[in-house]
Amino acid sequence: MTERPDYQLRRNAFGRLELTGADGETHEGVVPVRAFPISAPDDGLALVDPYGHELAWIDRLAELPQDLRMLLEAELAGREFMPVIKRIVGVASFATPSTWEVETDRGTTSFVLKGEEDIRRLTPPALLIADSHGIHFLIRDRHALDQHSRRILDRFL
Repeated sequence: MTERPDYQLRRNAFGRLELTGADGETHEGVVPVRAFPISAPDDGLALVDPYGHELAWIDRLAELPQDLRMLLEAELAGREFMPVIKRIVGVASFATPSTWEVETDRGTTSFVLKGEEDIRRLTPPALLIADSHGIHFLIRDRHALDQHSRRILDRFL
C-alpha cells in the first residue's frame, strides 16, 4: 500500500500548484523538477518554490498515491517537451546549419541544426539534439535506429 506524504499538493484557482506542508504553511507556484530527467526520469523529484528552494523530495514517482502521481505527471508533461526521434528521414545538407526531417514519438517534424556541437552525447548510447529554437530532441539508443538514420547521424558525430 502506498503511504501518503506529510504534505498536500493541489492546483489553485489559477491552475498553479500549491503545497501545504505538515506545519500548515502553504507555498504557491510549486514546480516539480526531475533530478535525472533522461537517465532516471521517475527517480528523484524535487518540489521547489518559485525561488528554487526545495520544499519536498520524492524518491520514486511510482511510490506516490495515484492522484498525487497523476497531478505531478500532468504538470511535468506540460513543462517538459522533449520529442524522441524514432527515425531520421533526411537532411538538407551535411554542412551546418542543416535542416533535418525526423519522425518522432509526437509526429513528423523538421528542425534546423546549427552545428555539430548541438548534438550532445549522454549516457551511451543516448544523444540529445538541440535545434535552432532551443527545443531538445532525444535519441534514446542511436544503435536502435534504422540503417539510413544511423548513416545520416554518423556524418554529424
